[in-house]
Amino acid sequence: MNILKNMEAVFVAAAFLATVATFATASTPVIEVAAASVPQAAVVAAADSKMQVITVSAKRLSAAEKAALI
Repeated sequence: MNILKNMEAVFVAAAFLATVATFATASTPVIEVAAASVPQAAVVAAADSKMQVITVSAKRLSAAEKAALI
């Protein structure tokens, strides 16, 4: 019964411990690790490529067509 009365305190303590554990185990940022593992040639090739553009075009449904779908 005491645990039910103190459930908020237990939750706050668990959240605090989880936060402290994540900061304590994070030694290097993920961005630096990912950038270091990519070869330099791949980064240059990606910079030279053109960006793909997708255009979506369609007509709008009328109210009767929308009602028919439901």
